[in-house]
Amino acid sequence: MNKKLFAMLALVIVASMVLTACGGNPSTAAPAEPPSAETSAPAPTTAPAAPAPAQVEFTAPGYGGTLATVKERGVLICGVNSQVPGFGYVDAAGAFSGFDVDYCRALAAAIFGDPDKVEFRPVTASERFTALQSGEIDILSRNTTWTLQRDTELNGNFVHTTFYDGQGMMVPKDSGITDLAGLEGGTICVQTGTTTELNLADVFASEGIAYTPAVFDNADNTFAAYAEGRCDAVTTDKSGLVARRAVLPDPENHVILDVTMSKEPLGPMVRHGDDQWFDIAQWTVFAMITGEEFGITSANIDEMMGTATNPEVRRFLGLEGDLGLKLGLENNFAYNIIKLVGNYAEVYDRNLGPNTPTYIPRGYNSLYTDGGLLYAPPFR
Repeated sequence: MNKKLFAMLALVIVASMVLTACGGNPSTAAPAEPPSAETSAPAPTTAPAAPAPAQVEFTAPGYGGTLATVKERGVLICGVNSQVPGFGYVDAAGAFSGFDVDYCRALAAAIFGDPDKVEFRPVTASERFTALQSGEIDILSRNTTWTLQRDTELNGNFVHTTFYDGQGMMVPKDSGITDLAGLEGGTICVQTGTTTELNLADVFASEGIAYTPAVFDNADNTFAAYAEGRCDAVTTDKSGLVARRAVLPDPENHVILDVTMSKEPLGPMVRHGDDQWFDIAQWTVFAMITGEEFGITSANIDEMMGTATNPEVRRFLGLEGDLGLKLGLENNFAYNIIKLVGNYAEVYDRNLGPNTPTYIPRGYNSLYTDGGLLYAPPFR
């Protein structure tokens, strides 16, 4: 057989195979075997979907771990200050009070429907981050400044700022000092382990002002040294200066200079790695702000429950939707925060309002509609 004839024969055979495979002549195709009882369903024409991933039981600090731990324990552990009136303070009876303390109560109300299910754990400036990282506390609410380093190296996440502040300087009124330049060659009391200490060094270096720092490990010792005249001035956040001046033996004999040395956005901090817990802490702040924006207070919230028609207000109160369930809480979590603790304005006025010894005008800590920086995303 020559090569040309062989090639033609091969083409005929291939064509015959293609026609057979395509079903070109049903009468000559082999009959299909009847499906068995176990495989009666037709074969899929597309690849089967990938199996659903196995459900993973997360534990702290994984997603959902902190909330589960807190609920099982039956109490929230909140790291707070105990030496700054108006923010975190212990009175003569041993009761905790203050703006940051009330945030802890709001978080407990959101989780348990009970603001008293919280254990306050006093932590110093130098030990607060270790206490959070180690799990000794569930959340830190202790006039702590949000910075890049703290947000990264310290393995923490700051939730929304609760108090916008700035560092100031306090001096004796009879010193005649009116600005930072007047402190040339002076001694300044400052607490160690804080942004205050770092800011003091930065600002005075940039201004070319020589000074001697007198460093102390906590607020009580810092302000005791100032009150005893061991330094010419004392520096911390302006809110802290107002708070501590109120408890000096002679508050009227001390003045806070008209100077702001830094930005100090203060707020709660949680550990990295638990998005659910971060969301709960975050939306507790937003609930307090939104309550003020809607005009919902601890006094009128029950009336609002029966009269609210605005869809967002109804979602906020838990009357519609399932926003609370998305956080792992009850749908009425925001109701519990406002009813049991109060909205942002109520908490502010209770601790820092005009009828308190630690009065601080709201300024930047007003709603955005009043020229401030407080703004909450929609409850949607």
